[in-house]
Amino acid sequence: MAIGTPWWTGLGLALAVTILARVVGFDRDRAFYPTLLLVIASCYGLFAVMSGSMSALVTETVAMTGFLLVAVLGFRANLWFLVAGLLAHGIFDYVHAYLIPNPGVPAWWSGFCLSYDVMAAACLAVLLGCSRIPARPRALP
Repeated sequence: MAIGTPWWTGLGLALAVTILARVVGFDRDRAFYPTLLLVIASCYGLFAVMSGSMSALVTETVAMTGFLLVAVLGFRANLWFLVAGLLAHGIFDYVHAYLIPNPGVPAWWSGFCLSYDVMAAACLAVLLGCSRIPARPRALP
């Protein structure tokens, strides 16, 4: 996989979304980054539906369930799980074609999504490390 336009587009979009979420205040809600992981993970299911492949949809749903569990864990316990989940999804993007035959996935998708996931994970890690976003939910009074 050569670095090209999909890679740079993924990096740029992830950075832009992070900056926009920070400036506008979307990321003040703990649900923002877990929802982002769920949307990212669901794209492969969309591609399976677009291709009409029921077997790909079933397999993609199983994989998506793992990322859903990480999103819930991150939301409930600690947002650092979301950093790990986004990085794990980047690795998943890299090996996806070898694991799950899904004829609906565009040829450029793995590079784009991998770079998006890694940049989103890096941005979230910076925000958590700088205490711009609390990693753990606040205790109820």
